[in-house]
Amino acid sequence: MAERGSPTVRRRRLGQELRRLREGCGLSGEDVATRLTWSASKVSRIENAKTMPRRSDVEALTELYEVDGDRRRELLDLHRDAARKGWWENYSDSLPQELTTLLGLEAEAVSALNWEPQLVPGLLQTEDYAREVIRATQPITRIPPGEFRSRVNARMARQDLVTRSTDPLRLWVVLDESVLLRRFGGAAVMRGQLERLVEISRLPNVRVQILPLGGEHPVNTGSFFHLKFPEFHDVVYLESLYSARFVEDEEMVYGYEIAFGHLQSEAYGVDGSRELIEKIIEERWR
Repeated sequence: MAERGSPTVRRRRLGQELRRLREGCGLSGEDVATRLTWSASKVSRIENAKTMPRRSDVEALTELYEVDGDRRRELLDLHRDAARKGWWENYSDSLPQELTTLLGLEAEAVSALNWEPQLVPGLLQTEDYAREVIRATQPITRIPPGEFRSRVNARMARQDLVTRSTDPLRLWVVLDESVLLRRFGGAAVMRGQLERLVEISRLPNVRVQILPLGGEHPVNTGSFFHLKFPEFHDVVYLESLYSARFVEDEEMVYGYEIAFGHLQSEAYGVDGSRELIEKIIEERWR
């Protein structure tokens, strides 16, 4: 079950705080490495959350930066929380590293903006639809059969973030109308998926809008997933067939927020979008 409080985000925040302290002392990464007899790459990996530091590493850094008292305890508590395992780490052997990181990030997010021009996003997929989407890419991505079920299970598990009754993720999705028409599996799979969209769009924390085929397309971009956090800067997740990356540069992240604003302004409203989905269910997938 998905849960709020992500060690992935804590790890990133810990690295960020340690970098701020180092820079506040006027030290370079190489300076720190020399004084602690570490490699410069170790300092970089800790600050960029590429590795989980030991408690003794954090203690050594706080001593070097002359941090004590409450601030030092806060950093050590942050390290303790960062060392805990999230539910998604049970799937780490069968998921790409970038996707595992995404699951950790969204567990801490309070809201998300999602533009999808090709398929229903994972947070809103039915199990049947998810299975067909993963199966459709299998000849290209060559996902081993043993990983297939794990990927479907992970996709279903993460949806608790949206549907739980306590502190759910606030999700705003804009879909291209073609998503409602593009077949994955048979008519029954598509009908079930679109009915799910109608159902979940009625949740108070979810907004689903459809960008019409006949409308002006204000943004020429692939899908993106913009995560917002209470104590961490925004992150945008971009995914392609063979890779994925995270955008953290503040100016670029703001650009994606502007892009989403353009998309939602050209899309049907929430009620009109729901009516369109229901119409397509009746006319195409019955």
